[in-house]
Amino acid sequence: MAYAISDACIKCGACEAECPVSAITEGEATYVIDADACISCGSCEAACPVGAPAEA
Repeated sequence: MAYAISDACIKCGACEAECPVSAITEGEATYVIDADACISCGSCEAACPVGAPAEA
């Protein structure tokens, strides 16, 4: 199951830098994960200081 980023996102960019498949991009209010590209590795969840990414 792909990950998604919640509204808790503070737009620090830590998750984007850790994604091995470049599935994360900066959106208007939060970073966004492309569910079709996400491989559910959990790297974004581990890198996030506020726990915004979670399995959807």
